[in-house]
This record gives sequence, structure tokens and C-alpha cells, in this order.
Amino acid sequence: MSNSVQVTVNQITPSASEGAAREHTTIMDRPTAKGGENRGAMGGEHLLMALGGCFMSNLLAAIQGREAEVSNVRMTISGTLENSPPHFSAVELTISADHNDKEQMEKLISIAERGCIVANTLKKSVDLSITLG
Repeated sequence: MSNSVQVTVNQITPSASEGAAREHTTIMDRPTAKGGENRGAMGGEHLLMALGGCFMSNLLAAIQGREAEVSNVRMTISGTLENSPPHFSAVELTISADHNDKEQMEKLISIAERGCIVANTLKKSVDLSITLG
């Protein structure tokens, strides 16, 4: 049985929009150099942040569920842009954290990867790599 997730996006200025999910909102806009007002991150940047947020949520749940001694989790997500049409051809998510057990950390990352909706969706269309830095 499938479920549905719905968000809304509405124009708020000539170049900016506001996205809403449940009671949470975010502003999206282009930088001034691209004709926007720079009121928020661009949609592609939000896509990369969505991957990081989804992955982080799953990773933190795995850490907490196993009472692992891991803290200060950080991620850098980089997308390789291509043209005609513009798209990400590859996305690299690099994770770092304070931990004492590399093997356990790699297992936690694997668990998070299996549970991340965004990662599972992107894998079908981009070269997605996830590494422990």
C-alpha cells in the first residue's frame, strides 16, 4: 500500500516562492545574478539539502536506536551540474562525525541509506555516492 506526501509552493514575489510542508515553510529564490532577489536558496540547492536532511534524520535515528557513541554529525552534499537541460548528473554526500568505531559508523550509514526516501529516489536518476569522510 502506498502513501502520499504533499507540499505546496506559492509565488510570493516576482522571483520568489514559499514552500510549505505541514506547518513548516521555506523561501526559494534565485540569486540576484540570475534575476532573483536572493531571498532564499534555489530549488536545486533545496534538493541537495533535502537529501542531507532526509539522510541525517535516518542516520540520527540509527545512532539513537543503537545507542552508538557518535556525535557532531556533519554532511557536505555536492552536486555536479550538467546543461541541456540543466540537471545534476552526480551527487556526492560526505559524512563526518565524532566516533570511535569506523566499522559501526559505516554500518549506521548503510542503515540510513536504506531508509532515506530522497537517496532511494535520486539513485534512479543520478550517480549518487555516500562516503564517510
